[in-house]
Amino acid sequence: MKNIIIVGCGCSGAILSRKIAEELDCPVQIVERRPHIAGNMYDEYDEHGILIQKYGPHHFYTNNYKVFAFWEQYGELFTHYYKCKNLVDGRYITRPFNFLTIQELMGREKAAKIIPEMRRVFEGRQRVPVIELLECKNSIIAEYGNVLFDKCFRPYIQKMWDIPLEKIDRYVLGRRAMAMGYDERDADYDFQGLPKNGWTKCFEKLLDHRNIRVKLNTDALEHISFENNHVLYDNEFVDCLIFTGPIDELFQFKYGKLPYRSLDIRWNHYDSDSVLPAEGISYPQAIGYVRETEYRKMMFDTSGIQGSTVSTEYPLEYCRESDIGNEPYYPVITKESLEIYHQYEVESRRYGNIFLCGRLAEFRYIDIHTCVEHALEYFENIKTYLTRV
Repeated sequence: MKNIIIVGCGCSGAILSRKIAEELDCPVQIVERRPHIAGNMYDEYDEHGILIQKYGPHHFYTNNYKVFAFWEQYGELFTHYYKCKNLVDGRYITRPFNFLTIQELMGREKAAKIIPEMRRVFEGRQRVPVIELLECKNSIIAEYGNVLFDKCFRPYIQKMWDIPLEKIDRYVLGRRAMAMGYDERDADYDFQGLPKNGWTKCFEKLLDHRNIRVKLNTDALEHISFENNHVLYDNEFVDCLIFTGPIDELFQFKYGKLPYRSLDIRWNHYDSDSVLPAEGISYPQAIGYVRETEYRKMMFDTSGIQGSTVSTEYPLEYCRESDIGNEPYYPVITKESLEIYHQYEVESRRYGNIFLCGRLAEFRYIDIHTCVEHALEYFENIKTYLTRV
């Protein structure tokens, strides 16, 4: 019988545990530091009966139906298109940024010149990263790109990441795109939705297998050791240890700390059934906070519920020992941090029985659909390894 340990019960760890348990018929033990499953996708009903996501909103979208169908095995999904706005200069601006945004920021007269140029230069494209507008050789488009960037991007990015703009990885800057039309969906993917009963219920079903055991409130780092190019757990050899936590913590910061951003999320309940003009509002110009989310607007069924719950997100530096900001959310990807990560990644190769998977272990900024795709692909590597040992 193989001894398989998975550290972390978030998206990557839970998916890999199910695949190993079901397809390989191997027992798996998941070790989770927090008192709950589902990682940062964890949700619960608050005292007012509203389904809230404790670590911020997690929307699911993909062009790959197999990925969408994967979650449908474990909970019914209803179609939901995330819609949000930006508060800029005291006005709510359309997001995703689209042709209406041009009119709101530049006025209709200027928009009448900009929009035709957009259609001509980016013909055939549905979305264009904002960074391309900045770098466009067309002066009319570039002028608008600079206004958009200065009002909606620059202050938000600096507040969110707290590092000089020029140090931020281009991938992060390129994540936000402009719709070449009037599409109001924040993401232009074919399949979009949320689970009717929440993500936690999906995880409960995902983990409901005779070969899976979950141990909560346990810091795996206190049980892991290294010996003769192998990883041990409780001083015993393990056939396979899958680690989904911060890689620098696994190796006791041997090459230095990797930077992560965290969130201080504050909650308020209101008597009104609708508080914000959209379920998500970004605040690039506000001091301290970056986003508010109204969770009532994300629920499948609100019958019998009174009032609405809103979360406000304040970004800050991750610190494991702090009372707030003690959960790592976003890797701060820069040239310097990638160099540090590479040293840890090389170090991990010394040990034949360790596998790194997920945004923290692989120091990647990824969405749910990418996480699912990657975990399903990564399983094939683990499967090949386990059939040999």
